[in-house]
Amino acid sequence: MSDENLNYNSNLTLDEIVFEHRNKEYGAYDLRHTYPKMLTKSFLIGTAVFLIVSLSPFIYMKIQQMNEKDKTEVDAKLVEILDEQPIIEQPKEEEPPPPPPPKEEEKQEVIQNVVPEPKRAPKIETPPPPITKQLETTTGLVAQEGVKTPAYTPPPPPPSTGKGVVAEVKPVTNEVYESVDQNAEFPGGTNAFRTKFSNSFDSGSLEGEGTLKTEITFVVEKDGSLTQVKATGPNSDFNREAESTVKGIKTKWTPGKVNGQPVRSRFRFPVTMNFQ
Repeated sequence: MSDENLNYNSNLTLDEIVFEHRNKEYGAYDLRHTYPKMLTKSFLIGTAVFLIVSLSPFIYMKIQQMNEKDKTEVDAKLVEILDEQPIIEQPKEEEPPPPPPPKEEEKQEVIQNVVPEPKRAPKIETPPPPITKQLETTTGLVAQEGVKTPAYTPPPPPPSTGKGVVAEVKPVTNEVYESVDQNAEFPGGTNAFRTKFSNSFDSGSLEGEGTLKTEITFVVEKDGSLTQVKATGPNSDFNREAESTVKGIKTKWTPGKVNGQPVRSRFRFPVTMNFQ
């Protein structure tokens, strides 16, 4: 081998020696030939992107600092406070004590006695006071505390003539008395019975609006039960419901008395109801 061939071959790269006399336009030779350039180019691009991402916050902060307005410094100086001399107040004149309040007059005691009017849906009314309470003081529409002033004073007994009078005692029979010495009474009084009647009355079977009236008569037996219940009024449906309501009230009455003995007595109970 000549010296020229040796010199020539020593200048060839490994890739040129391997791919000598072969197609070098594509394939492994092209990849080997362009790989260093591509690697260098990729390194430079990656380095540039990394620097941009890393320096972006600092660049942003710098731009913000450049756009900030100049701060205005205020020179605050303390103001010396002079001690003011205290003001001496003049003593106030003492006001005279207020006059004593006027003495209130004693109020007269009044107990409430309201007769409720039966309605379709009446409210629970205040039951009337017993007769003994009504005799002790004055009755009125509004209760009020005060001095008791009896509205009724029993008459004095007649003067004694010295001769004893024997009262004639009539025998008590089983007949129904229209007039008795002591009337039959419902517990709580007639108004309590009227309230119980209004609360128990069922107006669902009645039609129309207006005012309906009737009078209910019944007999209060000696044991306080009610018999012979009869309602007399222009509206038969109203009469029928009124009789049924009275019969449904099972509370016993205090029977009427004649000569101190319980008797059968007739009681009349007028009813007026407004329907809307």
